[in-house]
Amino acid sequence: MKRQTDPDVRLLQAAADPTRLAILRQLSDSREVCACDFMACCEVSQPTVSHHLKVLREAGWIAAERRGAWIWYSLRPEAVARFRELAGGLGVMPITPAPAGRRLPVVQPLA
Repeated sequence: MKRQTDPDVRLLQAAADPTRLAILRQLSDSREVCACDFMACCEVSQPTVSHHLKVLREAGWIAAERRGAWIWYSLRPEAVARFRELAGGLGVMPITPAPAGRRLPVVQPLA
């Protein structure tokens, strides 16, 4: 698969993973979080947490600051603002109904 270069797509793709979303949620509740504290929220190993933090950092979601032996992470306000712009822009355009006789099936959520 071709690597995505659109920063908006990368931002959304990074947030779409359940573990990364849990990390973003934990960061949204705190000003900053030590890398060692993510394993408890996500119930994954340290190498897996490191991988997800790298993806979030490369997508622009988080900033990292080394303090001694530990790395502290925080949400980047500009990423949160961009995400809000993208999500808020979805309801701007009017939705036109499908032509008569050609309706799409309703998608039911998985149980």
